[in-house]
Parts: sequence; C-alpha cells; structure tokens
Amino acid sequence: MWQRPVCVGLLALALGYLCLLGPELPHSALRNLSASLLGGLRRARSLEARMVAAWQAAIVRPARGWARVAVGVNACVDVVLSGVKLLEALGLEPGDGKNHAVLNSRQDLKEAFAHFMEKGAAAERFFSDAESFHHIAQTASEYPGAQLYVGGNAALIGQKLATNPDLKILLCGPVGPKLHELLDDNVVVPPESMQERDEFHLILEYQAGEEWGQVRAPNANRFIFSHDLSNGALNMLEVFVSSLDEFQPDLVVLSGLHMMEGQSKEMRQRRLMEAVASISDIPTDIPIHLELASMTDQDFMSNIIHQQVFPLVNSIGLNEQELLFLTQSASGPHATLASWSGVPDVGVVSDILFWILKEHGKTTERASDLTRVHFHTLAYHILVTVDGYWGNQVAAVAAGARAAGTQACATETIDTSKVFLKAPLEFVTSQIESPSKISLNPDEPVVHWHREGISFHFTPVLVCKDPVRTVGLGDAISAEGLLYSEVYPQ
Repeated sequence: MWQRPVCVGLLALALGYLCLLGPELPHSALRNLSASLLGGLRRARSLEARMVAAWQAAIVRPARGWARVAVGVNACVDVVLSGVKLLEALGLEPGDGKNHAVLNSRQDLKEAFAHFMEKGAAAERFFSDAESFHHIAQTASEYPGAQLYVGGNAALIGQKLATNPDLKILLCGPVGPKLHELLDDNVVVPPESMQERDEFHLILEYQAGEEWGQVRAPNANRFIFSHDLSNGALNMLEVFVSSLDEFQPDLVVLSGLHMMEGQSKEMRQRRLMEAVASISDIPTDIPIHLELASMTDQDFMSNIIHQQVFPLVNSIGLNEQELLFLTQSASGPHATLASWSGVPDVGVVSDILFWILKEHGKTTERASDLTRVHFHTLAYHILVTVDGYWGNQVAAVAAGARAAGTQACATETIDTSKVFLKAPLEFVTSQIESPSKISLNPDEPVVHWHREGISFHFTPVLVCKDPVRTVGLGDAISAEGLLYSEVYPQ
C-alpha cells in the first residue's frame, strides 16, 4: 500500500530539483524530462483517481439548462431495512428461491427474495393480500434501524433535482403527510395531489457476500414490494398533466407505468390508453423523459413500446434488467438471452440500445419523438442519442456515473478509497455488426462512437465497496444525467 505514495513523493522531489537546475540545463532537455516525470506522476495515481479527475474536467453545465421541471406520477414512503432481518422477524425460514410475478403470500415473498438475492439483481413486486401486507409493513417500520425516506421513481427524481437551487420542481403523485414532510422545500406539490394516507413501499436490502441459508448475494442490491393502489392505478396522471399549464415546465419527467402491473389485464389496458391520451396533451415543445422500472408482464411491456408510449417521449432511462426484458418482450436483438451473466456485455447492450432508437426512435419517416436512451448498470453507463437532438452528453453521462459513486457510498465527492473499477478495460461495440474494439483510458473515461446516425457515450462507474444505500440509485443517475443534458431546439 505504501509503494505508490513513496513513488509519487520521489517523482515530485525530482521535478522540484529539476526546476532548481533549470538554468543549467538545455530548455529541450528540461521540457522532455519534466513531461516524462509528470507522466509518471499521472500513472502513479490510481485508475480511480485518474477517472475522477477526468470526470471533473468533463462535467460542465449545458449552455441552455432547465429552469422548471415537472415530475410525476409515482410517489410513496420507502421503508428501508435489511431483508434478511425482516424475514427473520416475520418468522420465515430460509429456503429455495423462486420467481413470482405477483406476491400472494409470505411464502411467495420469501421465495422471491431468495431468488433475486442469489442473483444480486434488483426487482420490484406487487403484494396482492392487503391485510398481510399491512402487517408486514407495520413490522418493517417498527423494526430497530428501519429508515423512512422519500420513495417512488418520480418523487426520488424530483427530490434529487431539487438539490439544485436554480431549479423549481413540481411533483404530482399520491403525497401523504409523511411524504410531504420528507420532501425538499424546493418541491411544489399541487393541493389536488395531496391525500390523507401515505403509500408505503418496503425496501429489503442485502450486502455483497451476505448469506441467508444457502443463498449468498454476489453483490449489494435490494428487493422492493408494496400493496400500492394509488400508484398502481396512476391516480394522479390527469392531475399531473392539468397542472402543467400553470407551472409551464421546460422538462417533464414521467414514471410509474410499471406500477400498473398489479391491476387486472382489462383495467391495465384501459388505463394505459387513458395514459397515452393524457401524455398526448402535453405540448410537443416540452421534452418528456420516461423512467422505466422493474416489470414482469411481457405483454404489458410490449403494449408500452408499441401503443404510442415510446413515440410520445423524447428520452428513456432504464437499467440492465429492464433493457433485457424490453428486448425479450418485443423480440429485439439478443431476445433469447435468458439473463445477464456478471457485468452485462457492452456489445450486447449496445446492440439493443441501437435497436430501440432505430426501430422506435425519431426518423424522417417515423412520427416518433424518441431520440435519447440513458442506460445504467452497476459497472458502466451508456447514453445513446439520435444525432442533432441532444448536446452536452459527455458531461451528462459522466455526471450520472459520478452520482452513482457518491450516492451509493453516501459521500459528497467520490472517495477513491471506497470505490473500485468493475467495468471491462476492453470491449467491443457490437456483437451483431463488425464491431470496433475499445480499450479504456482512465484519463479519458468517456468513450464515444457512432452507428448509422446514432451516437454512443460510454463511461465506467466507480462501484462503492460497501454501499450505504442502493435504493433510488437509478433515479439519481437519470436525474443527474438530465440535469446536465441540453435539448436542441428543432
């Protein structure tokens, strides 16, 4: 551990000695030796420190930023605690994992938690039994060490954006008294959006290497479940859209469509069509970002893609589970891939992202507004844009990666002793077409490539060794990426 600091110190002393001898040495020799020693100083720093320095230089504010952002429509109170400890408190014994699209009992909860903990994958499920859920929620909220936070993708994105004093944020969603108390003062909630009771979501966290029976988590993550009827019916969508006339936002951020999975198929279909009609009422000169979340019903996802939701939005945010589910639901590239093995292959991810914009994005022949996708996974992020519509994306993807490193470790700035590089140092840009092979340079960590009028911006993430809180990480990443993005007037 001591070799690198000693090397840095000796190099610095040598450089200082050179400066003193400067008048006695030829100018060219001094310049060459100084450059060599400075290069040695840079190399002596860790990969992580070099990346942080490069990000800092790259993260610049856009020429035209946002002033007013409207966010809706899912909001709740998150109860965050150890998943293993809650299941033990409920008297549930460890056993084999099994995936359940909907949780109907405590047994289903136990099996689904074990299934995703073993994979180290994030997931979100609806708990159908109201009485059983309320008992579990009470046990969770009263458990020593349980913490209550702002929850729901829309509220989390609004809360993250509200930390910027130059922004005014409108939040529409089912906001109860506890949630209203937790929200930043910079967040405006319309009176029509307030309700008497909060919606609670239970966030069961686990750490890397944590064990429950035979299950061992490969990395830190969380399992989320709720019995949330207000968000499940998108009750506040019409209130949200009607509030936009008075608020006059520069940007609209929409999330919560995944919450409808708990509804019957008929109800879900009807509500989705009503949602499409409401979103269509938003003026076309206001860009819309859609944040996706964990889903299990392929027909529903296919409807979201094909039934005019994707063409109505300008930007999408999603993670590796949602990306794979999306391509499986719509028979896209690599749809036969059952699951990711370790860090998602960059070439595979790139192929699917390219397909989203090529098949569902804006072209001269297609009436679609979709021009941007922000993909985030634990090890890296990729921002993909149709050329000519978005600017400052180098800063945006770097800012998103920086947010991942600071929020997971709960630090103001990235502490390089608490993070590590997990992204591949070499990768190919496609597994379908003749790819480019890219070697990562930590001094230039944002990599850029083109494919048929579509730009890709890739950067690694510095992964927190001992994450403090994983909930809302994707929302914080998307919010930060949007904050530094600039949309070009058309």
